[in-house]
Amino acid sequence: MPRQNRVQPDGTILARPARGVFLGNRGVLHNDTAHSHGQLTHRRWRHKAWVCCVLSFKNRRRALMTPNRYTELFFHDEAVALAAGHRPCGECRRPDFNAYLAAAGHSGKVTEFDTRLQASRAVPRTYAQRHHSAEAADLPDGTFLKTDHGAALLWQDALLPFAPSGYGAPQRRPAGTVAVITPEPTVVALREGFVPTVCLPS
Repeated sequence: MPRQNRVQPDGTILARPARGVFLGNRGVLHNDTAHSHGQLTHRRWRHKAWVCCVLSFKNRRRALMTPNRYTELFFHDEAVALAAGHRPCGECRRPDFNAYLAAAGHSGKVTEFDTRLQASRAVPRTYAQRHHSAEAADLPDGTFLKTDHGAALLWQDALLPFAPSGYGAPQRRPAGTVAVITPEPTVVALREGFVPTVCLPS
């Protein structure tokens, strides 16, 4: 039975059989019986430190949706995780964590950055995702856009439509003002040189 733990760029969390290549944490989003039925509650976060982790770290093992433990979320790749509002974990991905914060121009406490990231990604009290507008020509590779046909990734001078199964065929890069899914602090990090892991079709 697929569990509701596959995060999409627009923040939707689906029940899909494939886990993806990164793990995420936003706190406990399931109830005490979710290990058997695999569904989330209405909550979409319980804290502001939304992290993106590696799947394997120090031989730790977890049973999915264990009562009173954080809900294991999964992403197709890191670009999806960043679009959904996550950042690299400071424990299992320390070099990426440092590189991301440096590229984002942040040198203070990470809790201060998480508060800023939360304000840019989430609509208070609705669990909805916040988007912003920008000129397509000014956006870096790794940025997700909202299009008439769903989320799509700017990558190597093309636009890659995204579906739960992965990326579609490249399309022409858009021009003019576009709706941006990736939160603004992360767009800054991408523009300043942070390169996310992107899993393209082979």
